[in-house]
Amino acid sequence: MRRDASELAHRLAREAEAVCRQYLSNGRREGRYWLVGDVYNTPGRSMFVRLQDSAKGPAGKFTDAATGQHGDLLDIIRYSLGLRDFREVAEEARRFLNLPRSESELVPQRPPVRSAVPLGSQEAARRLFAISGPIEGTMVETYLRGRGIARVHHGGSLRFHPRCYYRPDEHLPTETWPAMIAGVTDLAGRIAGVHRTWLDPDGFDRIRLGKAPIDTPRRAMGDLLGNAVRFGTPDDDVLVAGEGIETMLSLRYALPTLPMAAALSANHLAALVLSSGLRRLYIARDADAAGDMVQTILSNRAHAAGIEAIPLSPRLGDFNEDLHIFGLDALRAALRLQLAPEDVSRFLLLSATVA
Repeated sequence: MRRDASELAHRLAREAEAVCRQYLSNGRREGRYWLVGDVYNTPGRSMFVRLQDSAKGPAGKFTDAATGQHGDLLDIIRYSLGLRDFREVAEEARRFLNLPRSESELVPQRPPVRSAVPLGSQEAARRLFAISGPIEGTMVETYLRGRGIARVHHGGSLRFHPRCYYRPDEHLPTETWPAMIAGVTDLAGRIAGVHRTWLDPDGFDRIRLGKAPIDTPRRAMGDLLGNAVRFGTPDDDVLVAGEGIETMLSLRYALPTLPMAAALSANHLAALVLSSGLRRLYIARDADAAGDMVQTILSNRAHAAGIEAIPLSPRLGDFNEDLHIFGLDALRAALRLQLAPEDVSRFLLLSATVA
């Protein structure tokens, strides 16, 4: 039996509150309405969803008083999950309603609600970060433990999304995988982008190291240039900067009170914006040609700004590999030989009481 968009919207409207609790979890019920910040599940009260039929209109309709945006529960599913076309929305709606899927050619297309927030933008990144939850007790912790990081001193920079959407390319359907969501921030702490690491729900293995079995299990969106995933206070006078999240979390495990920044790639590390209050920069280089290049570029930039630059070099390919192979004590011993003497007493000798 063919079910068109109107029928799906009508079925969802019968379960309007349940839909809101699932896709607008940062809101809450007040009387006959569900209040939330916007259709992207941002906390707030400017958007209201009608939960029951009334003289003012049918259940399931929403209006955002701040933007004038309006629509129905299918639109809420689309934008709260960042879906690209109505076929994906229909599949998600059927999954929620426990309805059988129909062939894609039987699903009528409908124009989307106009959105001022393009996919992949800073605002889309902020909203993905906002709808994600804490990592404690989730497979993010399991994934990082598998990488040797037994304690994750992330300072709120990491979150977990149980069903983060992944699209292999524009010609293939969207998939959902659990994901580690890392907030990319500027020096003021504002979210400028996010980095997603999709995880394997079946657990950790030595081939994929816990990442999902997809072509590109890591992707970033938003404004990355000059910004970073930051662990600790960004405007401190000492900073360790490197490329990968796992690399910097490994160093943070060994030095949990030392501020760190993961720029996500060699090119972005070379362009990292440095705080005006920074006096010493440690460059956690990867042991490859790109690591050599970044060390030179970033060291020159730091010296030009009057900042002391000191390289930190791993024994193997990177510091996560060092941690995983040699262990925490060996990593701390190696770092002690590379840190400035005052930073050994300030950050390393006290680390055992914090870790």
